[in-house]
Amino acid sequence: MGKKQTEALVGLFVLLGMLAVVFLALKAANLTSFSFDETYPVYARFDNIGGLKVRAPVKSSGVTVGRVAAITFDDKGFQAVVQMDLDRRYRFPDDTSAKILTAGLLGDQYIGLDAGGDDKNLKAGDTIKMAQSAIVLENLIGQFLYNKAAEGTQKSK
Repeated sequence: MGKKQTEALVGLFVLLGMLAVVFLALKAANLTSFSFDETYPVYARFDNIGGLKVRAPVKSSGVTVGRVAAITFDDKGFQAVVQMDLDRRYRFPDDTSAKILTAGLLGDQYIGLDAGGDDKNLKAGDTIKMAQSAIVLENLIGQFLYNKAAEGTQKSK
């Protein structure tokens, strides 16, 4: 194998490595799925958003129907306000509910929408009235340990 062939193979290997790094960076930033479809904003208020991030998917029946566009804090109601940009082709009833779910046991968090049965649909700028906050694993473990400790003190009496 000549020197030129070796240099060409090394160059190809370096190029493939750089492409892999760019792909991983886009995947880590949750930017691998771009959508240029028209969207409309819908809001939901949560007491606890856990580890929800901007650009997290919004899903209904397992299908991605939008993305989280912004997360802000309402200092009057002391709640997180999440703006979701839903694809315009998907329409949801006015009584749709939203909840923060986790993909797998320790996966990323996303918003799940459960469609209601109302005749009127959500419009741009509407707020989803029924929202269930994220289940924080640390809180569940703390409650479990507290309950076990309380049971232990009751048995010893």
